[in-house]
Amino acid sequence: MNISANELNQPAATHVFVSATTIDIKLSDGRSLSVPISWYPRLQHGTEAERDNWTLIGSGLGIHWPDLDEDISVEALVAGTPSNESQASLAKWLESRGS
Repeated sequence: MNISANELNQPAATHVFVSATTIDIKLSDGRSLSVPISWYPRLQHGTEAERDNWTLIGSGLGIHWPDLDEDISVEALVAGTPSNESQASLAKWLESRGS
């Protein structure tokens, strides 16, 4: 298996905080990131308790919100890539929540 230099240098998340407007991530290389919560509609539509219930996955290379069925990679956050969930998928998810 080949591993690219980019994968070797990928920082890991060490802590996550989600407010009503931003997702703030502390990284293992000392950086902090802040992205708009609107980039991730499931988080935006979640309750404070649901947003606070996160776990690091892949040794911090991703973040998982089990109550919201949301996974975000640190690579996507560093690259500034918002969710690519389709509107149809989001609408179905919102309907399942009674939203």
